[in-house]
Amino acid sequence: MSSDTSRATDATDSAAFWENHYAGVDPQWGTRPNAVLAEVVTALAPGPGGGGGRALDLGCGHGGDALWLASLGWDVTAVDVSATALERVAAGAVAAGLTGRVHTGRHDLARSFPDGAFDLVTASYFHTPVETPREQVLRRAAEAVAPGGLLVLVEHASLAPWSWRDGHEDVRFPSPEDVRASLRLGDGWHTERCHAPARTATGPGGETATVTDNVIAVRRARHA
Repeated sequence: MSSDTSRATDATDSAAFWENHYAGVDPQWGTRPNAVLAEVVTALAPGPGGGGGRALDLGCGHGGDALWLASLGWDVTAVDVSATALERVAAGAVAAGLTGRVHTGRHDLARSFPDGAFDLVTASYFHTPVETPREQVLRRAAEAVAPGGLLVLVEHASLAPWSWRDGHEDVRFPSPEDVRASLRLGDGWHTERCHAPARTATGPGGETATVTDNVIAVRRARHA
């Protein structure tokens, strides 16, 4: 288990918000993989192949996606702005015997980004009430994809009743096509998924609701 402290995030509005958020959340919430992400990865990138695949999980939260990917053999860098969240990811890796495959890094992605290229880059529900250059961050995520690699974005396209944004009547979600266009990928990319399926979601209190997600999966060509 390794931790990237070379670019540790200073106290920022983003860090303060997410620290407060995770302080009030059950540590077991978000420790299972996102079902939508799991379906996409299973279909399009079922394994690292040869045992050397590198994955990057942006906004990892409690690590449900990162730990699941590591259990499949991926070498995972799990990134979040919240130190509390990353501590819980580290504890989860220890409990699952995955310390050699999960590496945490604390980043405010508006200010710093993990180094290197990755065979799989994922961002599940990269939304925040704190002002951030979201499109810039997602374009940087695409830049981090290695040749032949996959970028998978799973995003809210509707509000769940338990969302921290519920009650904000002016919330507008982009279409999956809008999100795909905002990446400014140019040539050398193939779109694997770009749609907005509905699903039944379960909230932290066990309540359920029908929600819609934007799902964008794009693959970088192996050769320019």
